[in-house]
Amino acid sequence: MELIDSLDKVTSPFKDAVVTIGNFDGFHIGHQALFHQVIEKAEAINGTSIAITFEPHPIKVLKQNGHPPLITLYEQKIELISRSGIDVLICIPFTWEFADIEASQFIEDILIQQVGMKAIVIGKDYTFGKNREGNFDLLKTFGNRLDFEVIVADWISPPNGHEKRISSTRIRELVMAGKVSGVQQMLGRHYQIRGTVKTGRNRGGKLLGFPTANINLYDELCPKVGVYAVTVECKGSKHKGVANIGYSPTFDDHIYTVEVHLLDFSDNIYGEKIRVNFVKRIRDEKKFSGITELSNQINKDVDKARKILSS
Repeated sequence: MELIDSLDKVTSPFKDAVVTIGNFDGFHIGHQALFHQVIEKAEAINGTSIAITFEPHPIKVLKQNGHPPLITLYEQKIELISRSGIDVLICIPFTWEFADIEASQFIEDILIQQVGMKAIVIGKDYTFGKNREGNFDLLKTFGNRLDFEVIVADWISPPNGHEKRISSTRIRELVMAGKVSGVQQMLGRHYQIRGTVKTGRNRGGKLLGFPTANINLYDELCPKVGVYAVTVECKGSKHKGVANIGYSPTFDDHIYTVEVHLLDFSDNIYGEKIRVNFVKRIRDEKKFSGITELSNQINKDVDKARKILSS
């Protein structure tokens, strides 16, 4: 995949470009199906499959206060898109000036003249341009005049059939509710957070017999407080583990932490970047009578995690 991080670097139109545009937060299976249609269409006309996205996410610019946390930050989103098979990803820096571009100008000057669009694949409710004036009807009008095809992709329902459609909003709600198993069905992968292992409070190994990696989070969205069975990617290998998210009520810390105990692992990973994949929620966070009761519960959590991660 070719990554282009500015429209200024698009110096000539691509050959018969088939385009999709969006924020693609989470890059869920609905997004993946959209990309598949783009790639199929590009192959059919011997053209170039192109995705256009934005950084920062437009909501961060347009709603500087109170915007929802992102499911995938830029680095992970690029990684996920790069595995899709798309030929080119154009990432447009999103500014107030860019937000002020009229939808018609965006179609003619950027999509047609600059990118060389011959077809566009969009979702049913896709809007774009200043005041969201761009939509399917506008694209069809311009398509008839400028000779490009407009393809509307169907919404994708998750495999469980409980949801009508997959959306980034619904995924965010499920993560915040701790329902990470349901999230996996929508993402096509386990929900992942990333961070750097930092020095903790030296209680895990010394007091409880379970050394933990205390994580300095990069991500904005973290699952609900509680204990989870997880897998951990670190230094090029994957390990099973148990994650605790919360405030350590037994110790009355009232400090929010994300800690992971890696099963059958003893390496020093302070300062290392790790990725934590959430497989299943085990239980709520709870205040115990003391260290012995807490340690016994962690033993049970580890046993449960082993069974979950072995199935």
